[in-house]
Amino acid sequence: MIKLETELEGKGARYADIVDAFESHGFDIGGNWDYDHGMFDKTLADEDGETIYLRVPFDVADGNLDDNDARVVFGTPFVINHIADTDIDQEDSAVLTTTGMEQFKSPVDKDGPIQEKSKWAVEGEREIAELLGNIEIITI
Repeated sequence: MIKLETELEGKGARYADIVDAFESHGFDIGGNWDYDHGMFDKTLADEDGETIYLRVPFDVADGNLDDNDARVVFGTPFVINHIADTDIDQEDSAVLTTTGMEQFKSPVDKDGPIQEKSKWAVEGEREIAELLGNIEIITI
């Protein structure tokens, strides 16, 4: 994992005011969100079973995440490498594999080694800086 140095950490915003900007920059809400926290995820690279993600964690300071008036506070953005399990499991159903319904296998390593760390740190910080030019954040 590479923690990024950005202007975002500790700042906040109203969820409804930022979600469209994040989505227009290629971010999605990560699958492990809950009503009081979550992450915006963006794929930076996806090759040979390894996916480099830029993640922006946040906590909900007021309200619930399913409420557009919820206020969120950002944590430290980071870059992470998920290494997928590309082996075929002989016990799994060939039908599930063929139809793509088995696409949600857990990664072999959720925090795999990252080659070219400085490259991905620069890329992640550039993405965050670009995003910050399009959202209004406040100090909480």
